Amino acid sequence: VQLQASGGGLVQAGGSLRLSCAASERTFSDYGMGWFRQAPGKEREFVAAITWDTDSTFYADSAKGRFTISRDNAKITMYLQMNSLKPEDTADYYCAAKVRSGDYYYSGSYDYWGQGTQVTVSS
Repeated sequence: VQLQASGGGLVQAGGSLRLSCAASERTFSDYGMGWFRQAPGKEREFVAAITWDTDSTFYADSAKGRFTISRDNAKITMYLQMNSLKPEDTADYYCAAKVRSGDYYYSGSYDYWGQGTQVTVSS
């Protein structure tokens, strides 16, 4: 499956952005999905994930209370609503899909990756 992330941009601190991740195949609805981010000079880190049936969501501590992950299997698209953005949220954001359940926090458990979409938060 191919994944296309979009929605990044430049926003002031305290602002909001909604990222989208569009899949190329209907098998998307069978996969767990996640968002990761990578800031310059830093390792890629987990942001949020959602199970195939939307029953469970998972968030990094840095995202809890500010970010919301969701998906629309009919539109084969996943979203990340980001509110109250901070300069430390600046990074390239990547969406990913995993075939097997579990290990949602671990990037190595994901099978498919999209290209990054850049988010820059100015202070």
